[in-house]
Amino acid sequence: MDTTPHPLAKKTTRRKFRETLVRCCFRLPAYGIVLTAALLLGHIVLKGSRALLSPEAPFLNISFLTGKPQTLHVFEPKDQANQLEALSAERIRLREASIRQRPGVETRRALRQLDKEIRQAERELRAASLTFSDAEFRATGNKPSTQDFYYETYAYCAGGIGPAIAGTAVLVAGASAIALFLGILCAVFLSEYSRKSRTLFLVRLSILKLAGVPSIVFGLFGFGLFVHFFGWGISILSGWWTLAFMILPVIIVSSESALRAVPQSYREGALALGASKWTTIRTNVLPCALPGILASSIMGTARVAGETAPILFTAAFALRDKYPWEDLSHWSDFFFQGVMALPYHLYVVSQKLPQNDYTRDMQYGTALVFLLLVGSFALASILLRIKVRQDAD
Repeated sequence: MDTTPHPLAKKTTRRKFRETLVRCCFRLPAYGIVLTAALLLGHIVLKGSRALLSPEAPFLNISFLTGKPQTLHVFEPKDQANQLEALSAERIRLREASIRQRPGVETRRALRQLDKEIRQAERELRAASLTFSDAEFRATGNKPSTQDFYYETYAYCAGGIGPAIAGTAVLVAGASAIALFLGILCAVFLSEYSRKSRTLFLVRLSILKLAGVPSIVFGLFGFGLFVHFFGWGISILSGWWTLAFMILPVIIVSSESALRAVPQSYREGALALGASKWTTIRTNVLPCALPGILASSIMGTARVAGETAPILFTAAFALRDKYPWEDLSHWSDFFFQGVMALPYHLYVVSQKLPQNDYTRDMQYGTALVFLLLVGSFALASILLRIKVRQDAD
């Protein structure tokens, strides 16, 4: 006798509880991931907006977006710096004492009070400190005395990130153009001219495998082939071809899928009217597939904008206080020069510098601009894909 419950039968309390539990098991991880991402992005936006926004119209820190990187020179009053250091040492002593023995109410109260005093001392020290960029430091006649001030320098923490933004734009534009040209050619061959064979199967399998190769492998490949073998050095041209080869598999696969999605009747109608195969592809197939190709390829472009490892070996400099088009003795020098790039600059300012009140604006400001750039590519891809689906319907 079949004991399977009827799907329309009234659910028992145990069954409802089981379904609710299963639903929560799937829902909680999803909400947890979304919440973690929102907290991370919110933290970056909150910290980075201090560098990116301005209290005066047009409410955007143009100098940060267009300025060139400079060294930050900091003079801290010795009295206040020593006071802050003494408070920090006292806090460490209380922490160690609370670890060795169970902390009492008075110890916890003392730690809270000490934390307030440290935060207040940090604000007072920051307000009393003198900061200069490179240009301001050279122009200052009466520099503060080192007898009364502690003197520190922080590289890349003054000025702006204009050359890094320009370098990223140049690398993304060139690599995307090369990858789109080669990718569409390969996709047209695989979709329109090739025949099923074992060789073609191996070619497609190789393309799919290349899409999963780590970016640092492409960086080493570009370093060996373009930088050394071709002798291009650390240059825009080496970065273009390395990044183009990195996203080429993605563009080939997406372009081939878009070409195969074009109805066969488009091809048959053009051929029946006497058009050649290439004319059919050029006038009927490619125009219909182009929105789908672009929608899928923009995500590859976003990957190019966000990669650090390939340009680390082939194109990026830690510091170059010039735009790519400045001070060129010949137009060809544009292609054989290294550039700054946002992902590599973000790596440098976050890993090579201490995090404090003087470096935090540059670190989080660069991260925010970087996220906005990559996010704009992703948003453009989503909107274009929605438009393609609406046109198809």
